[in-house]
Amino acid sequence: MAQHVEIKPGLEATAWRWMRYSGILLIPLAWFHVYLQDVFVGVHAIDIDYVAARLDIFGWVLYDFFLLLFTFAHGMYGLRQVSNEFIHNEKTRRILGILMLIFWLVISIIGTIALFMGARPELA
Repeated sequence: MAQHVEIKPGLEATAWRWMRYSGILLIPLAWFHVYLQDVFVGVHAIDIDYVAARLDIFGWVLYDFFLLLFTFAHGMYGLRQVSNEFIHNEKTRRILGILMLIFWLVISIIGTIALFMGARPELA
């Protein structure tokens, strides 16, 4: 018989819930990306002109933004969970968690800027 467990609302419960949501959203986002890039377009046809044309369409930029956001957040949360299993010192855990958050923010901001700035074939 199943037992009802009361989960206290907080940062960990919210992060756990969003990890599940991002995982569900990642499945169609990632598989459509693989299908489009590898099967439909073909890796041999992807060059700077293709990337520039794709990044000129706001819908594709938004799609890539969500793919970046969900994938990287999902991976960083997973890395945080694994590190918490092996690091038992609370101060070290907190410092590492803050460093991971800073790393996630910096890389996400750089990726977002790159997506919204687009590709410039004349600079290649």
